[in-house]
Amino acid sequence: MKYFKPLLPFLLAFLPLTLFAQSFHVDMTKSVAAYTDETGYGIDDVVKRFSGENMTTQTNSQFISFKVPDGNYTVTMVIGSKKHAASTTVRAESRRLFVHDLITKKGKMETVSFVVNKRSPQIDEKTSVALKPREKTYLNWDNLLTIEITGDNPAVQSINVERNDTCPTVFLCGNSTVVDQNYDPWCSWGQIIPLWFNDQVAFANHAESGMATFSFLASHRLDKILSQMKKGDYVIVEFAHNDEKDTKPGKGAWYHFSYRMKIFIDQVSEKGGNIILCTPTHRRFWEDGNKIIKNTHGDYPDAIKAIAQREQIPLIDLSAMTKTFYETLGFEDSKRALVHYKRGTFEGQKTDFADNTHFNPFGAYEISKMIVMGLKQTNSPLAAFLRPLWQDFNPAQPDDWQNFHWTPSPLKEFAKPDGN
Repeated sequence: MKYFKPLLPFLLAFLPLTLFAQSFHVDMTKSVAAYTDETGYGIDDVVKRFSGENMTTQTNSQFISFKVPDGNYTVTMVIGSKKHAASTTVRAESRRLFVHDLITKKGKMETVSFVVNKRSPQIDEKTSVALKPREKTYLNWDNLLTIEITGDNPAVQSINVERNDTCPTVFLCGNSTVVDQNYDPWCSWGQIIPLWFNDQVAFANHAESGMATFSFLASHRLDKILSQMKKGDYVIVEFAHNDEKDTKPGKGAWYHFSYRMKIFIDQVSEKGGNIILCTPTHRRFWEDGNKIIKNTHGDYPDAIKAIAQREQIPLIDLSAMTKTFYETLGFEDSKRALVHYKRGTFEGQKTDFADNTHFNPFGAYEISKMIVMGLKQTNSPLAAFLRPLWQDFNPAQPDDWQNFHWTPSPLKEFAKPDGN
């Protein structure tokens, strides 16, 4: 038997789905036991999975996990309380936002549904995604589908989880400006964008901090996407921040980068997918007396536009929209969209944060709206899945950061994400 033990993780990954529970119903008004592999669901003490001085238990968050195979799952929740008014936020996996500050009056309930994509690193019996060391503790990559119930005064009556093999999936490729950041205060547009869409579409964010087109391909992340993709699915791609740092001959925007982008386009198209390209988000770098955002991306935005035009595929110009956004906010208020915080803002924070690349939750919230507007402007069929709560957005008229509310996560990290 000892000879077969190393093969068990691979064999279990390919067992028929019928051997796993495909649906769960949890009555949250009753005591829910702690998670066990035997029951396949339960309250999950996520904080105990992590260690270090950055972690905190000062939170309203409660986590419940479900043991399910890779795939999409429709989650339906009855939110509210018979005893008190409530304000509830729901996130899943690595802080993907699905319900944001839902206010319910005493005795009033609201039913909400959304689709969560659950994945693991395994692709087949021989290949898996080459995770970075930091990713190995991400909720995105474990063997559970995890839901976080949080908010100022959260209340949930029930949770229903059911496999969904029919809805289209939107796969996200990119770097730290796209990734599901596992820890506060970091946040990216890829983990906010599910908020705007209904339960007829799933988002699967495969981006990771520090990724360039070459490292994304080399670590089998596109292979993982292709292994899960159905005909008619979507792939949104945003790169350049890290590709542009390779300045050796032939490594620029017009040669190796453009060639690798063509690999994404060709392989997604061969599988029957629909690819959408994005120019990179601008860094908060200023010129002309701090009045104009400087282009630090060189030829990369123009190269991406040229590829999209040549290949006749949709383009979302995030470079243009983020330039307008930062310049509208101005030199000081633009800091409010990024990880700029004085020492002591967060429990255990010992130094000032002054990051001009990586977004905080407010910045990610605003950038996610730019992606949605890009989808609408390119007449993407995905716009049909927008929730009634969606309102069109103009980066020249951004939301007021002072009115934005975010319930902190118990998971914090003060180390800067890879890439810049």
